[in-house]
Amino acid sequence: MDHEKVNILLVDDQPAKLLAYEVILKDLDENLVIASSGREALEVLLKTEIAVILVDVCMPELDGFELAAMIREHPRFQKTAMIFISAIQVSDIDRLRGYEMGAVDYVPVPVVPEVLRAKIKVFCELYRKTRELERLNQELEDRVRARTAELENSTAKLRESEQRRSMAIAAGKMGSWDWDWISGDWMWDEGQYRIFGVSPESFEVNPPNVQALLHPDDVDQLRKAIAEFNKGTRAYETEFRIIRPDGEVRWCVGTAAATVDDNSRVVRVSGVTVDITERKRAEERQNLLAREVDHRAKNALALAQSIVRLTRADEVKAYVSAVEGRINALARVHTILSLSSWQGAELSRLIDEELAPYSLGGQIVLAGPKVQLLPTTAQTLALALHELFTNSAKYGALSTRSGRLAIGWQVEDQLLTLSWEESGGPLVMTPKSRGFGTRSLLASVESQLGGQAQFDWRAEGLLCRLEVPLTRKTSATSASGKFEDASSAELQRASG
Repeated sequence: MDHEKVNILLVDDQPAKLLAYEVILKDLDENLVIASSGREALEVLLKTEIAVILVDVCMPELDGFELAAMIREHPRFQKTAMIFISAIQVSDIDRLRGYEMGAVDYVPVPVVPEVLRAKIKVFCELYRKTRELERLNQELEDRVRARTAELENSTAKLRESEQRRSMAIAAGKMGSWDWDWISGDWMWDEGQYRIFGVSPESFEVNPPNVQALLHPDDVDQLRKAIAEFNKGTRAYETEFRIIRPDGEVRWCVGTAAATVDDNSRVVRVSGVTVDITERKRAEERQNLLAREVDHRAKNALALAQSIVRLTRADEVKAYVSAVEGRINALARVHTILSLSSWQGAELSRLIDEELAPYSLGGQIVLAGPKVQLLPTTAQTLALALHELFTNSAKYGALSTRSGRLAIGWQVEDQLLTLSWEESGGPLVMTPKSRGFGTRSLLASVESQLGGQAQFDWRAEGLLCRLEVPLTRKTSATSASGKFEDASSAELQRASG
């Protein structure tokens, strides 16, 4: 078999002996390196990797023992095989000294070629095997280092992925869990504990404890899921509610998947829980808003229909103007309320909106604190103010440049009192009958808001006083429609 040649160093001060050694060892098919002195041998060792050294004991200047001692002092050659050749009979003490210097064997002169070749061959093979083992060990170490680096990299990526997953779960209000179907053991991650409002230190995850946190109306969902998995279902999803230890109710959606053995029996169920409480609340708000919008739209259409049907005028132009004015007043207050998400409207804002079309300069004086009106109150007062402004602009103080109007309001014990005082306009006479605007104003303020409306038709100008309770639960009645839906009925009665 072909093999990698190794270097054999032959050290002797006599050329004839070196030649003889070369002839004897030629059949080994190894590299033979010649050195005629100890110093020359040291130079060769520093430049060449040597497997076996064959050295003569008796040499001038540096004998074999001294050369062996110097070789062994170098870390590279502490295990290099050295064979001593001696032409004289050596004593046991000399042999012991040689072995102490690092010799592995002695060969006496005359040299038996077969014996020398056999000994050199053994040490060459031993060197070759040692080097092969070193290479294999190095390759194994390289593989171990590469595999270790690969595992460390994979572990780092897995850890990073787990961190991202944990962050995503936390951000998404998610939790994951695992249930050993055979042993009944549960495993929850941090997100699962957070959703249920419990801590790993104080809460033991087991079926009774988990069931105790489920909403009573949703406990059957857990039983149904278990039954489905027993029937062979591999995945299951459902919405359910939990009741945290502090009493808070949370909505969740749970997704579970089963792991089966070779016999298709469930051995493990793993899943994810997502807290969807905010989504549920948003859906409820959206549904409530949709119903509220639907109700308000119907009510607004009812009001507009009543205005159109019950408005009276001697000619078409006057009729159109009256209808447009009342519907515009209704639209303006709806705009104000929508900007506040139907939470209410500020009284002075309503008045400013009604004043905007007139451009009356300094004819009007306003005085009063900030008053926040509930939606129904704001709608009713907006229409009432529209009627007062329209009447004043046609027949009262605002119909002339000399006329003056003072609007003042105050609140005491949750009762809003608004005074409307005209002066400087045309001479006022008490009307023989009340028009639609006046009758609708009285009906809406008194019947819808539970307030009072008083009119004093003084010669110098109209004096009107409105009293409206602010604490009446008009927001609740708005949802039910009792008071808002009464508007058209009140307008019907006002037209009679």
